[in-house]
Amino acid sequence: MKKKFIALLTALILVVSAAGCGNSAQPTAPEENKTESEKEETETAETETADTDLQSGTERTEVTMWFWGAAPWQQEILQKNLIDVFNSSQNEYELVVEFRSSVDDDISVALSAGEGPDIVYGSGPAFVTPYAEAGKLASLDEYAGQYGWEDLLQTPLYNTCKVDDSLYAVPIAMFCSGLFYNKEVLDEHNWQIPGSVDELTAICDEALEADLYPILYGVKGWLPALEEVPSLFFTQWAGPSAVYECLTNQQKWNNPKMVEAVNATNEWYQKKYLCSDLFDLSSSEAMQLFVDGGAPFLFGSSSGYQRLAGFIENDEQAAKFGFIPFPSGREGVPDPVYTLAINATLSINAASENKDAAAAVLNIIESQDFMEKMTAQWPGYWMTALKDYSTVNTDGMGELGKQCVEVMRGVCDAAAESKFGFYSSTFYPAATASVMQNIDTVWYGTSTAEELLDKMDAEFAKEYANGSVPELVQPAE
Repeated sequence: MKKKFIALLTALILVVSAAGCGNSAQPTAPEENKTESEKEETETAETETADTDLQSGTERTEVTMWFWGAAPWQQEILQKNLIDVFNSSQNEYELVVEFRSSVDDDISVALSAGEGPDIVYGSGPAFVTPYAEAGKLASLDEYAGQYGWEDLLQTPLYNTCKVDDSLYAVPIAMFCSGLFYNKEVLDEHNWQIPGSVDELTAICDEALEADLYPILYGVKGWLPALEEVPSLFFTQWAGPSAVYECLTNQQKWNNPKMVEAVNATNEWYQKKYLCSDLFDLSSSEAMQLFVDGGAPFLFGSSSGYQRLAGFIENDEQAAKFGFIPFPSGREGVPDPVYTLAINATLSINAASENKDAAAAVLNIIESQDFMEKMTAQWPGYWMTALKDYSTVNTDGMGELGKQCVEVMRGVCDAAAESKFGFYSSTFYPAATASVMQNIDTVWYGTSTAEELLDKMDAEFAKEYANGSVPELVQPAE
């Protein structure tokens, strides 16, 4: 069953990707497919903004923001829920968002030259530190106090955006590591959603006997994604406290708990629990196989709901899938524990002449109202890093959006008890995290767990000395 899918997948993915999302969890329809009432609504919003400018008799000052190269339907959703909302809220400023496929490189070049947009997109906290230290980003402390961000946002994630105890960024959204599951595949084989690692491995063994992939995963075209595997296993096998001790320089990375975690990844790879074709499948191809019933589970993060939406036609189909945190690998590790992460950050350019207006835009993005509207149309990506999801209104959301919120409620409950782990791209300094991308050298036998961890220690020593480790909150034992 495994092999017969792969030859046709690339062409099929192109078709599915072009089709976009479906039904109640879908993006706004393209202009040519809109009903007359939808067209009138769009035209009315645009006219109202223009009329406000004419009535004020003043020319608006542009507030600029660069964002990654989102698809047209995604741009339309952001236009409606952010750009139009901000522009209609006042008559002095106009938010202008540029969608750039090379946004990371463009931001770096611009900031280095003392230029760039008012609102600075960053790929994570590791991006923030060097530019904050170089004076390229503005402190957000005043705005954090004005808008109450510290009380609103998850403390472990909020603190990673600090440099020398001052805030220089806010998270766009949060996500966690875990497993998607296919209810139809589980039901067909009389498997239950696993509540422990032993239950999970038992299903993996039976899936192999049934000629299924146990856990689908694909890194073709983006090998840095391999970093996700040790990042998760460090949390679930070594434990959050052990990772915290390494990140705060209390322990070397090459210690018995970390060695056990690295060796656990090797055991799972050799047993083929982790997809045996992971190097031959892209993430989209792995998702297609998963949706088609090729495995009971898909390894990934909760932000993967955004990708899953591209393969779902309606809420009935969406209800066949779900997401769980990865079970803890040994006794003594909290369970459930969520490996937390930030998808990206937003800062204010130190050279901006419109800092107050830029901060007002950030405050919209950090709001529950914005998250609710975006998740209703673009599930998975815009899960604001709120401390509390209990009051989130899901009435206007499709099935996938509702699932996203439910996952975040679990995250919030666990974080309130300090049961969280450290996702590498958010909490680890960049060079240390990049060593983890070579986890396959352990799987292929060209390196030992100890040798890989020694390399992490060498990079970490340099990065810790130069202050590249973000501020951390200690997790529960």
